[in-house]
Amino acid sequence: MPATSLNAIIAAARQGHRPSREDALGLADCQDLPALAAAAEALTLEGFGRIVTYSRKVFIPLTQLCRDVCHYCTFAQAPRELASPYLSPEEVLAIARAGATAGCKEALFTLGDKPELRYGAARRALDEMGYASTLDYLEAMARLVYEETGLLPHLNPGIMNAEEMARLRKVSFSMGIMLESASPRLCEKGMPHHGSPDKDPAVRLACLRTAGELAVPFTSGILIGIGETRAERIESLLALRDLNDEFGHIQEVIIQNFRAKPDTKMADAPEPSLDEHLWTLAVARLIFGSAMSLQAPPNLQRDGLAALVGAGVNDWGGVSPVTPDHVNPEAPWPHLVELAAETTAAGRHLAERLALAPAHAMQAARWVDAALVPALLARIDIFGRARTDSWHAGAGHPMPVHAAAWVDATRPLSVHPEIAAIIDKARAGADLSEAEIVALFATEGDDFRGVLRAADQLRVEVVGDGVSFVVNRNINYTNICTYRCNFCAFAKGRATPELRGPAYRLDPAQVADIAEEAWNKGATEVCMQGGIHPEYTGHTYREIIEAVKARVPGMHLHAFSPLEIHQGASTLGMNLHDYLRMLKEAGLSTLPGTAAEILDDEVRAIICHDKINTQEWLEVVRAAHEVGIKTTATIMYGHVDRAEHWARHLLHVRNLQKITGGFTEFVPLAFVHMEAPMGRRGKSRAGPTLKESLLMHAVARLALHPLIPNIQTSWVKMGGQGATLCLQAGANDLGGVLMYESITRSAGGTHGQEFSAQALEKLARSIGRRPWRRTTLYQAVTEPKSRAA
Repeated sequence: MPATSLNAIIAAARQGHRPSREDALGLADCQDLPALAAAAEALTLEGFGRIVTYSRKVFIPLTQLCRDVCHYCTFAQAPRELASPYLSPEEVLAIARAGATAGCKEALFTLGDKPELRYGAARRALDEMGYASTLDYLEAMARLVYEETGLLPHLNPGIMNAEEMARLRKVSFSMGIMLESASPRLCEKGMPHHGSPDKDPAVRLACLRTAGELAVPFTSGILIGIGETRAERIESLLALRDLNDEFGHIQEVIIQNFRAKPDTKMADAPEPSLDEHLWTLAVARLIFGSAMSLQAPPNLQRDGLAALVGAGVNDWGGVSPVTPDHVNPEAPWPHLVELAAETTAAGRHLAERLALAPAHAMQAARWVDAALVPALLARIDIFGRARTDSWHAGAGHPMPVHAAAWVDATRPLSVHPEIAAIIDKARAGADLSEAEIVALFATEGDDFRGVLRAADQLRVEVVGDGVSFVVNRNINYTNICTYRCNFCAFAKGRATPELRGPAYRLDPAQVADIAEEAWNKGATEVCMQGGIHPEYTGHTYREIIEAVKARVPGMHLHAFSPLEIHQGASTLGMNLHDYLRMLKEAGLSTLPGTAAEILDDEVRAIICHDKINTQEWLEVVRAAHEVGIKTTATIMYGHVDRAEHWARHLLHVRNLQKITGGFTEFVPLAFVHMEAPMGRRGKSRAGPTLKESLLMHAVARLALHPLIPNIQTSWVKMGGQGATLCLQAGANDLGGVLMYESITRSAGGTHGQEFSAQALEKLARSIGRRPWRRTTLYQAVTEPKSRAA
């Protein structure tokens, strides 16, 4: 094919137009590796950013017997060369437990293909153990490892029929089978797959098709350098692409280079060069486009990792700190510290994933057996990668030991120019795009630390080194609610009147009693919110305000979520502006900007389908601002949301603030999962990671600058140590002392009902900051009232 035509194919692929079959095959003639690699790297960055993933796994070679006789393989052994045909359950568990102790999250079962069809020793061993087949034994061992150690099984069992695969799907999170090559020529006499019935391309492609039909996430790939041509490699990649286009189940494609091994028929065969490996990777990236995860095992090209990254790699596959690569024992795994350093040197960040590729993990309900979904969701972060610490919002867990380094302002940083440009744009007060905000949330390594540092520097410039807080009291006047929000453990309905405490309803006089008590203890604010009681009308909320104001005229009434306002106006048939004016005249001071959760209806349909939608929330808040009632703005994050939802939420808040200027602060509220309904049912992630929580505060500071100067961190969600980290990542406010906080505690939070003013002051001083007591509207509290607190 002429060079001009090849250049056009490469250029089109770079623009997202995957090559047709004819054009892809034409790439076999392309000798311009730099052009191929440049296009491949651009596509990889588009699809995966500067992240290269790996799975920390343990390899369990269940049996090294195999009925196939591949001419390059040293994994398969004859029975006489093995102490036992199969690992015993005790041996399997010992390997798995060693992996779990070393921090592994995946158990990769490797084994030969149906050895009982070739070896009597395998049949006898299975009979003695009480199993009908190797796959039956594999099913039992995968279940054993999962139940005993919590490691997530990934299975490489060879050829399976639909019934076998369906059974194994119930005990695994993903499976894999290398296509190796779609060329029947390699099965002919004298070729590497001769005498190996399971290497018949038609058989392997049929197995991959079955996996697609059963929605089993599969890893596959090709083995290069075993006698195939470049055109045959492309044919193999196209076969995988066709299957994935139909089913979407191929989670990753491995481009593996042949390694010659002693005592095999191909011991003297030439190995493919690094350039040949790079050429194949780059062509694979162009064929599959930006979204497909492409892997190259890092132990098989130890001196070429940077080049592999530059040719399209975004994943290193499984790397074990415990067990060798049983398929390539001559090639030890790189130490994870070394792999991280070499990945960084290649201009990327190493990030851990699970047995399921991140894109498929984010669609767990589609790809994983329902009984296994909760375990997967509990282990992933917002990008579908592995949670790498044990911290959970509200749980009282200690901070990871490395967290302090994240906010170390003295540590030198090297922030990527693209991230630095976004930070500079935000600091200049310009609007960030959704994609730019997502990019900030996706940062790792020095980029991540750079975002935190930039947010903290901006905080100093905008509000100085003071840490503010308000002395307040929460009053939740009823926990009876007609709504069924999947994140709420506070509200009680008719079906659960005694769940986590009895249902209750306070009358206005009781609310006034509590407010008066709070005033006498030094509070300047009461924050009043409750469930949507079926008997409440718009007059109920007015009566509560009037009762409190009659008892304590000087108290600031920070009350009623936008949901309650919407409900109150609806019951009276009033428009929002008139209803809010009525409440303001009665004594309402400000509104808490709660009930926002995530301002994206895709998420709201899952977590609060019967609640007000995004537009209705914005309409209530805008109306409040227009009648002179300021509000806060909140986000409740870390459940079923994604980074793009966070970005859209921030943009909604920013855009409304441009119009009204009515937001006093932005308050990130980490999802506390322990007792939340969707958390208990395994329908959500286990709250945000600590890293995500710090980024939420930092990115909010940057994305909302200069329109919202105050970023609050919630000690109720973050704990004292977590709150101090947030104060070093862009936050400047600790919220309130929250006498008798109950909503987070209902969800399983353990940080207590109240943080005294003295405790909050001590928290601020512990990081060298100056605490000060404020009013709800960020004015300094007078000295007499301050002493009373």
